[in-house]
Amino acid sequence: MSNASSSPHYRLYAHIGSPYSMKMRAVLRYRRIPHVVIGAGRAADWLKSFQQVRVPVMPVLEYPDGTFANDSTPLILDLEKRHADRSVIPEREADAFLASLIEDLADEWLSKAMYAYRWAFPEHTKWTGRLIAFDQHFGGGREYIERHGHDFETRQVGRNPLVGCTEANMPLLMAIAEHVLDALEPNIPMRPFLFGSRPSNADFALFGQLCQFTLDLAALEPCQARAPYTMRWCHHLHDLSGHEGTWRGKREDVSPAADALLRLAGEAYLPFLEANEAALASGAERVRIEAHGHTYEGTPFPYQRRCLEALRSGYAALSSEARSRLDPTLEAHHCLSVLRA
Repeated sequence: MSNASSSPHYRLYAHIGSPYSMKMRAVLRYRRIPHVVIGAGRAADWLKSFQQVRVPVMPVLEYPDGTFANDSTPLILDLEKRHADRSVIPEREADAFLASLIEDLADEWLSKAMYAYRWAFPEHTKWTGRLIAFDQHFGGGREYIERHGHDFETRQVGRNPLVGCTEANMPLLMAIAEHVLDALEPNIPMRPFLFGSRPSNADFALFGQLCQFTLDLAALEPCQARAPYTMRWCHHLHDLSGHEGTWRGKREDVSPAADALLRLAGEAYLPFLEANEAALASGAERVRIEAHGHTYEGTPFPYQRRCLEALRSGYAALSSEARSRLDPTLEAHHCLSVLRA
């Protein structure tokens, strides 16, 4: 492995309205991996980056050797292989698995609440569309930004039914955000991270989604009222390049926040992944679950089936010692049967 301080620069094609962009930017900053962030104002560079990846989604990372890749979780794991310093993967095997589960929950479940706050409140979508256009076309002029903001807003609002942001689903989508905020808020002032005094991939995944709550008007007031320290935490996590810390010791319990997030995984997220898998296997056009006293119904997605497969593979690869430590906790939170299937 190389030392990050002597590495050539990476180029991250990203924007502030992309939760996965902010997740990756924060990881690169914390790990002190030399990089530059390329905004959409560099249109030719962006077009080139999207042409180099199979699915043109944000963010795209250009490596020092000129190769390109995207999808934040594989990117984080690949950077772990290339750079030894300031890892974001907990050193204890059991904690590393829990972090991957919470990271996945943030990326694929909390993201539904983020999208709903952003695009399902008609009185606020104009603000966010222009906000993102301003970032993507920085310095492009008011008329240009307004036009592209309108087009982006229209496109994203039109995707609401596809991603499950329907009126019928809104109570559950809001409950996802409330459960995550309630898990973090009591703990953040004293224990700002889940697996010690340093941030993990799970912390950065939560940050990526939650930092969008500080931008979107529909989310801003209710989330600040419900979880003021969590919203302050988001501002702090943008740049942890000067932060030092350690992973939790053998006698230190897992954070109560991590325990609460595992409960959310068992109550809602893993049942959703399992139902999504069953829908795809049967050819059903809809996936439906009941959680937190509400109903969610939406389109099944193959990508989320791959997420479940990855979690099961990660669990199966654990040592017998790690499983013996984890199984009682996973069983208590109704996660174990889904992961063992």
